[in-house]
Amino acid sequence: MQDQILFEDNHLLIINKKAGQLVQGDKTGDESLLDSLKNYIKIKENKPGNVFLGLVHRIDRPTSGCVIYAKTSKALTRLTVMVKNREVQKTYWAVVPKAEIPETQRLVHFLKKNEKNNKSTVFPKPTEGAKESILNYKVAKILDNFQLLEVDLETGRHHQIRAQLSKIGVPIKGDLKYGSARSNADGGIHLHARNLEFLHPVTQHKISVTAPVPQNDAVWKACE
Repeated sequence: MQDQILFEDNHLLIINKKAGQLVQGDKTGDESLLDSLKNYIKIKENKPGNVFLGLVHRIDRPTSGCVIYAKTSKALTRLTVMVKNREVQKTYWAVVPKAEIPETQRLVHFLKKNEKNNKSTVFPKPTEGAKESILNYKVAKILDNFQLLEVDLETGRHHQIRAQLSKIGVPIKGDLKYGSARSNADGGIHLHARNLEFLHPVTQHKISVTAPVPQNDAVWKACE
């Protein structure tokens, strides 16, 4: 667990999540990062009772990278508002097929979540029940068989990056749900929450955290 910690103080804990890890418990019953981190804090700080730890934002189970947890209720409340107000800058890396797409582009779509199959449908125009979804990407690196996109989110919708990139013909490597040709061996996808920047909710110091890519993956290592 220690090797996944990117930042920690009395108020915050920022983790480099591995692909396949749950950020918090779900119906699968699998152990989540939230449970593991509570146990880590309990032992490290020798806490006798229940440990407070709140999840500030989510990333999908097959995605890796930065996740923020709050160790105090004050930090959780403030950070939740900051995320809602888009005061937390999130940058993602996505490995996609080589294809003729603009080097930089602002994508504006409307996403509607289907609860039954846990998937978002993309619409080009406003549609009942769909939410406006905006991201900006740039081609950051050309690899042998793929290309690396750097993605900045303007909104935070369900499966937003996965769905929008698939819509323009470049599904994320390994993402069968959104059109990738084949799955990855580890069951994850090549989407990584690379960087977070925000003002600390208590100290007001600037926090900038970068998550190393998975080191056991040749494609990811070629991106650095």
